[in-house]
Amino acid sequence: MSKKVIVIGAGVAGLASAIRLQHAGYHVEIYEKESTPGGKMNRLEMDGYQFDLGPSIVMMPELYREVFELCGRYADDYIPMEKLDPMYRVYFSDAPDEPIDISADLTELTKTIGAINEADVEGFFTYMSDIYKGYTFAMENILNRPFHKRSDVYNLSMIKKAPKVKLIGTADNFIGRYIESERLKQIFGFQTLYIGVSPFNGPSFYSMIPMIQFVYGIWFIKGGMYTMAAAMERLFKEIGGTVHYGSAVQEIAIDDKQANGIIVDDRKIEADFVVCNADFPYAMKHLVKAPKAKGKFTDKKIDGMKYSCSGFLMYLGMDRKYEDVEHVHNFIFNEKLEKNMQDIFDGRKLEHASFYVYIASKLDPSLAPEGKDGLYILMPVSDVATADYEWNDETVDYYRTYILDTLKEIKGFENIEQDIVTETHFTPPEFESRFNAYNGAAFGLQPTLSQSIHKRPQSKSPGCDNLYFTGSSTHPGAGVPIVLMSAKIATDALIKDDQ
Repeated sequence: MSKKVIVIGAGVAGLASAIRLQHAGYHVEIYEKESTPGGKMNRLEMDGYQFDLGPSIVMMPELYREVFELCGRYADDYIPMEKLDPMYRVYFSDAPDEPIDISADLTELTKTIGAINEADVEGFFTYMSDIYKGYTFAMENILNRPFHKRSDVYNLSMIKKAPKVKLIGTADNFIGRYIESERLKQIFGFQTLYIGVSPFNGPSFYSMIPMIQFVYGIWFIKGGMYTMAAAMERLFKEIGGTVHYGSAVQEIAIDDKQANGIIVDDRKIEADFVVCNADFPYAMKHLVKAPKAKGKFTDKKIDGMKYSCSGFLMYLGMDRKYEDVEHVHNFIFNEKLEKNMQDIFDGRKLEHASFYVYIASKLDPSLAPEGKDGLYILMPVSDVATADYEWNDETVDYYRTYILDTLKEIKGFENIEQDIVTETHFTPPEFESRFNAYNGAAFGLQPTLSQSIHKRPQSKSPGCDNLYFTGSSTHPGAGVPIVLMSAKIATDALIKDDQ
């Protein structure tokens, strides 16, 4: 009889872990407190409009396809994708009538860079060469493997390879070695926000994110990102897996520092192994209750760790198609980006803010009523614990007004407020309550140097056998492609330990 694995949470990494283990011959059951799969990769349906709730940008599509191909499936039958070109449009609030399109075509991208600052063309290609070396080093030596002990990182092989990769300082400083134009530095640097850290404080390691886009592109999944979550659930069930929705896990059952099941509705459900996709800080404080099983991650340590930013999201059902807005992904930068980032991570209410507008219905009209568009708007903001202000109706109205007033200056959005027929919002306290995101941090633990690689929580529990963790607060970090990697690391560790 095959051994039983319980996976806590049907988020992206939980679903990927469950599929991998079910495919490997285990009997796998997922317990999920919500009624739908996906975690933050969920869907909001409102008056005929459908919105992706959280993630919206597809990078590294081969990692999305990998879990389907592992099971012998043709990925396009589950997640049909198309490559975007241009990938996105950038607006600056001090020059809203001068948008910049970022092309997936290297020739066009080079022309765009040259038009902004001719001297930066050479710097761009030098940056691409240098950061690509860092990327290949990371893929081979960091992102795809665990760091369970010091010798996993402090060894002769790593010592020989690491000096060739000159990733020193912050992401902004690293990009500034190659790029002079402040506009271009912002276009390159802001992308560390995809994992919840400021480019002005985040390690230079993460300046590889724009390079990944420039080389491999940005993609769109028909039906939006929720298609991925629904498709993974479908695949898991096809290969024999079971999902229990509306089943909030109260505790991970641990006896003598060994996990042997979970507690749901005050009832113990036994298992040989437990894989936890709940946010690691939340899980260590609330699901792992035996002090000895927490290892070094005591409640005090969890409280003292640094957390990523959160997000204020607006979902707007509009009364028309936005034909004058040409692209699915649109970024609106305030020229005072550094001040914006500093205020986010210092907890101040934002006076200078940048944000993002996603119009999925431009590529898939089925996501909105005929002749209409839905607008998804995301503004990075402070996490709940950091913010020196409360989230109430006044705060929501303040940010809503800021966003709409900024958009009115951009061609195509001039009458945005009058075009709204239905709307709702999602705030940091809701990230905390709905997804058990600690402090409402949308991307989990902040990927600082002291919380990355071997210093980040790993896939294997530090103080308990047969317990494994996956998701954005564990190594290798946040972002959909990266948490898919975390699922592989966790399941490989479980299978290896079992064997």
